Amino acid sequence: MAEQQRNCGAEAVAGRAQPKAGLKFPDGFVWGASTAAFQIEGATRVDGRTDCIWDAFGRRPGAIAGGDTGEPAADHYHRFAEDVGLVRQLGLGAYRFSIAWSRVRPGGGGLNPPGLDFYDRLVDELLANGITPWATLYHFDLPQALEERGGWKNRDTAYRFAGFAESAAERLGDRVPFWSTLNEPWCSAFLGYASGVHAPGRQEPEAAAAAAHHLLLAHGLGLAEIRRYAPTAQAGITLNPYPVHPVDPDSPEDRDAARRIDNLQNRLFFDPVLLGRYPEDLLDDLAPFGFADLVCDGDLELISAPIDQLGINYYRGYRVTGRPAVPAVPAGLEWIGSSDVGFVPDPTRSLTHSGWQVEPDGLTETLVQIDRTYPAVSLYVTENGAAYPDSLGEDGEIADADRVAFLADHLRAAHAAIEQGADLRGYFYWSLLDNFEWAEGYGKRFGLVHVDYQTQRRTPKQSARFYSEVVARNGLG
Repeated sequence: MAEQQRNCGAEAVAGRAQPKAGLKFPDGFVWGASTAAFQIEGATRVDGRTDCIWDAFGRRPGAIAGGDTGEPAADHYHRFAEDVGLVRQLGLGAYRFSIAWSRVRPGGGGLNPPGLDFYDRLVDELLANGITPWATLYHFDLPQALEERGGWKNRDTAYRFAGFAESAAERLGDRVPFWSTLNEPWCSAFLGYASGVHAPGRQEPEAAAAAAHHLLLAHGLGLAEIRRYAPTAQAGITLNPYPVHPVDPDSPEDRDAARRIDNLQNRLFFDPVLLGRYPEDLLDDLAPFGFADLVCDGDLELISAPIDQLGINYYRGYRVTGRPAVPAVPAGLEWIGSSDVGFVPDPTRSLTHSGWQVEPDGLTETLVQIDRTYPAVSLYVTENGAAYPDSLGEDGEIADADRVAFLADHLRAAHAAIEQGADLRGYFYWSLLDNFEWAEGYGKRFGLVHVDYQTQRRTPKQSARFYSEVVARNGLG
């Protein structure tokens, strides 16, 4: 978030920054791993499931690297018991998964019992293994039939989402104690409708602006259904903040560029959910897209209904200039002020296989700033991970030292945030399994567990063993 608003295995990491000895997390700290339905389930035409936007997007030539699709992914639909066993073997107390809208309400219409039965089986399997289920209702997989009726640009989609939330919460609410309505609405709105690099692949700024508001409206409507059917559950939303800094803090141009990007990346979502309003300067920025006209009476009251927990997905930060020589703007942010905003990499940072800078200190900054800026809410890191080009060695092992170092450094950063007063209560690594990585297809591996997509064999990596040891000690060192 913008700087001017900030008032408020040891062998595996040899040669890297080592976590200090004896770093312990609070009693009751939640340790888990995350996945998402479309990225791992496969079985895209099984038990009444119909197309979501990613099925349709995958049929578009050149949309996804390698021409990959969501079939068979990690075949989790048929192998979920094996995967739950992996969670248990790692000693994790929680598993975060998403529920495929196109299984539960195919085409966005009526209930499909066989599709919902799968999540019944998954939840029961988790509970039988002593693992707490964490359910996410929406992780990028809008039914294609709803996209053909306007998608998230259409206000009615938010009300269709409420019906989906009702079906899921009514069936599973007696056994799922933690719920998130949406995962990363920024990605759904801006990667899907502005840059078009994610499904549905549209490049329409006005649609992106509308999608952002309607996704938040869907959160409010869905939250009400969770409250109705799971009144004792901890419910909230999952957002993906980026710390945003001006390259030159003394430059008015750089500071204003950072303000605009911080608004679009962060405050557009945090402020309505936690403060019940959109920032005035953001409304000015979005005026050309008719954003204010989208907000109807009562919307912000729904969107800002109290939440119990806030999921934070953290991967990296931004260094922004308002005087770009070459405006290298990340996907999803091209559509507002791109002619006078540039993003400048930090040459001192290492990169993941995705080309993302490794910035563990940004996790500390993000958690502390949220804690100090907004009303009190329990925080959970619900995604944090890195892709590296893992390969099986001749000994059958995957020695992913880069990921071990990434994990150790980010856990150390999470602990630092707790020391500075952030109410952080859990950490979920992304991801349990190698999976379909959206527009990157199967070319980027984030998992603690290697998946051979030809045989579907699962092989825990060195990082899995490292993480398991951390969980067993409830700390590092």
